[in-house]
Amino acid sequence: MKTQLTGMSMNQLTNWVTAQGEPAFRARQLNDWLKKGAHFEDMRNLPASLIEKIKSLASAQAARVIERHGSKLDGTEKLLFGLEDGHTVEGVIMRYHHGISFCLSTQVGCAMGCAFCASTLNGKLRDLTAGEMASMCYLANRMVSPSAIGNLVLMGSGEPLDNTKEVFAFLHHITSTDSLNIGARHISLSTCGLPDQMHRLAQEGLQITLSVSLHGPNDEIRQQIMPIARVHTIDAVLDACRYYIQKTGRRVVFEYALIQDINDSLDNAQELAKRLRGMQCHVNLIPLNDVKERSLRASTKVQVERFLNCLKALNISATVRRQLGDDIFGACGQLRAQRLKTQLSEEGSQ
Repeated sequence: MKTQLTGMSMNQLTNWVTAQGEPAFRARQLNDWLKKGAHFEDMRNLPASLIEKIKSLASAQAARVIERHGSKLDGTEKLLFGLEDGHTVEGVIMRYHHGISFCLSTQVGCAMGCAFCASTLNGKLRDLTAGEMASMCYLANRMVSPSAIGNLVLMGSGEPLDNTKEVFAFLHHITSTDSLNIGARHISLSTCGLPDQMHRLAQEGLQITLSVSLHGPNDEIRQQIMPIARVHTIDAVLDACRYYIQKTGRRVVFEYALIQDINDSLDNAQELAKRLRGMQCHVNLIPLNDVKERSLRASTKVQVERFLNCLKALNISATVRRQLGDDIFGACGQLRAQRLKTQLSEEGSQ
């Protein structure tokens, strides 16, 4: 595989450029183009001889957009990225009144096996590199120009804390002035709850928002829908959350997908409130996206409202997440799963 230039720090890129026998200032010129989502043919102020030399050694962008689906309902755009080894991953551009957010993947597939998620249908194939994640951000940012992405959400396919080396490198890179310079407080990282890695994240010195996929008020319910809950108890996950809050001063967001007849009763709401009482946190209730390969179904709007009101009455900060992209395979992993299914069907008919 060719060298991935996206994701390199300025020092790394300078060292790479000078190792090719080029002057150091070319690294700055090259970096300015890379973070604009440019390909080699776009880099008009670089000598053609230099472009030809580095094209054989490196990739300008470690990803490319191969599908783009725009929602007619809310302006959301679902992107399917192709990687150099032929794998695909997803990203989502979301438009809010406060600005533009980009949701990106951190792995090809996912090993966590959550029962409500399409990302894990085909398992985890590999981790994404920091360069691939940076490239997805650069390409998405180019698409929204002259506006710019102001918020990042690591909540696409994959478990970010199952890929800590590359994810941490990406986070430090994307927040630097040599990259998109996105403020850490405008970045959310979602995990299904890996306590040791949550402790490591707290020690990274990044002021990002930690979002924890809780989806149940106790171990029994979590274990029904989240295999990782058989390894890490809810108490261990919440203790790691408290450590993160203490270390960073940031509140933790708990993601809670409401699933009909599984975790959406008022008793469940009351138990959840009891567990979270006194913690600096917010609960983000998520009306479940139906995944036809799964048997789980979303709670009714009435039940969602009851659950929300119960939490609020017990002094737990909570909101219902706005659903975006319902008409364009909005849930994580659905677009990739659809493409894989189409490819398998085409191969079978040959």
